[in-house]
Amino acid sequence: MTMTSKPESTQGATITKSDLTRMAVNPGALGMEYSWNYPKQMSIPFCMMLTPLLKKIYRDDPEGYAAALTRHLEFFNITMYFAPFVGGVVASMEERVAKGEMEPETISSVKAALMGPLSGIGDSLFLGTLRVIAAAVGIGLSLAGNPFGPIAFLAIYNIPCFLTRIIGAQKGYELGVSFLTAAQESGLMNKVIYAAGIVGIMVLGAMTVSMTSVSIPIEFGSGDSVQTIQSVLDGIMPGTLALVALVLYYAALAKKANPMLLIVITMIVGILGAFTGVLA
Repeated sequence: MTMTSKPESTQGATITKSDLTRMAVNPGALGMEYSWNYPKQMSIPFCMMLTPLLKKIYRDDPEGYAAALTRHLEFFNITMYFAPFVGGVVASMEERVAKGEMEPETISSVKAALMGPLSGIGDSLFLGTLRVIAAAVGIGLSLAGNPFGPIAFLAIYNIPCFLTRIIGAQKGYELGVSFLTAAQESGLMNKVIYAAGIVGIMVLGAMTVSMTSVSIPIEFGSGDSVQTIQSVLDGIMPGTLALVALVLYYAALAKKANPMLLIVITMIVGILGAFTGVLA
């Protein structure tokens, strides 16, 4: 299936770039997680996001508009920042459905096909990488006493997210489904996911060492040869205790341990360790 570009100036175009921009930041688009439910997940906010465009496409066809609303209340779930991109693709397809050039069932099939690949990219890129980097910068500034730490976190994380929403909505409408088909066939999506995962792991490793403060001050030896256990561990591999803590927490979370319970245990171990002199 080949979809042609539809710039705003095209004669007879129903949807404009302004419409797409508003769709990308309307209450439905920004509230993808607010109306989340187990049976259909993001179906309600996705339908709300598309409603202004559907009204414009089916302005003279109330039955077509009602059918489109029903169609987009089906199950839908995706990394929320890519939802406007899917909305742009869907708007392009809805125009063709309204003209009788496409079967409505095709839209549901395309939405279902997009959810998995785009969620894989979105979760790795935004949640697993960008959010970690933003948190590292924000926490680092805050620990240094810089009041712009929270602002840095919000800016680093939200500016790319909003640009992805707006540009994604416009590109989704212009490109339709042709680009996604080509990207999936060429393996581009898998490469992006793999690269984002590597960056996320690197950032996580750096944060583990720089933001975990724990040491073992117990001394051994005599005279000038006195050493601490911590100095020996640092000589073997700096950040050993931080790595051990990360592995223990990761294993516990993998076994569905309660995060609040882990926090309480950490506090108890820290207090007892400091009181007995085992930890510092």
